Amino acid sequence: MCRWMAWFGQPVLIEEVVFKTQHGIVDQSLHARMGAEPTNGDGFGMGWYGTGDGPGLYRSVTPAWADENLRELAGHLESPLFLAHVRAAIGSPVQGTNCHPFRHGEWLFVHNGFVGDFHAIRRDLMLAIDPVLFPDVAGSTDTEVIFNLALTLGFEDDPIDALERTVGTIEAAARRRGVEPMVQASFGMSDGVTLWAVRYATQGTPRSLFASANIDAVRRLYPDNPRLQRLGEDDRLIVSEPFADLPGLWQEIPPATAVTVRRGGVLEERPFVPRHDPAPMARKDLAGAVDA
Repeated sequence: MCRWMAWFGQPVLIEEVVFKTQHGIVDQSLHARMGAEPTNGDGFGMGWYGTGDGPGLYRSVTPAWADENLRELAGHLESPLFLAHVRAAIGSPVQGTNCHPFRHGEWLFVHNGFVGDFHAIRRDLMLAIDPVLFPDVAGSTDTEVIFNLALTLGFEDDPIDALERTVGTIEAAARRRGVEPMVQASFGMSDGVTLWAVRYATQGTPRSLFASANIDAVRRLYPDNPRLQRLGEDDRLIVSEPFADLPGLWQEIPPATAVTVRRGGVLEERPFVPRHDPAPMARKDLAGAVDA
């Protein structure tokens, strides 16, 4: 399906997390153990925050394990906050515009999952996107539509609230079209200051998602591990599946849950409850699209 990860904390060379972990995101591109399929070779993307304006972005259709440019960049870029994604396409073409992360201003957005019967409701959802944002939809994935619909519904003010409304709108559109609602997702997003993640499925068990444990607990558990002892109080990882087989290092994010990661290693959880409540600016478009 896909795998993604996000680092939040002290500035590190990206290769330390992406390449040099036991079961990191590049290893998962070949040997995912908890995904829908073991190989995620239909492209790679990386977005990072550094000294320039907004996040940097590198995306390629080359598999992560074979991308020489990725290895070169990761060995020279240091960042306190970055997201990486390996893709397994399930219907949309393998092309650069379909690779994650998606970027808008200060924001980065990644997704693992799918929208069921997307072809049946795609037009309705596209028409619900703010006309100002519509030209920015350059690819053909459900993820890019989700992101732009969330931007329409207030994502930059409150990303979790906007995603609840977005998922609710998608589920409502499916019901109106007579198809079974199905959103299967783990989402990751950041504005360069805060990191958010969501684990949710309309039906069944949502895609796996984990957070690294509190650093004090990690240090107590592994006092003789020099790599873990170097971690600081700000450091957190959000991952599709654990990067190392070390008991106590990872905590599973519960289904239907949104998490917020802030400085100081703070990780806050809250329920994720979709609802169909269109924003005033998009109400006319949404009503017409969903009722059509």
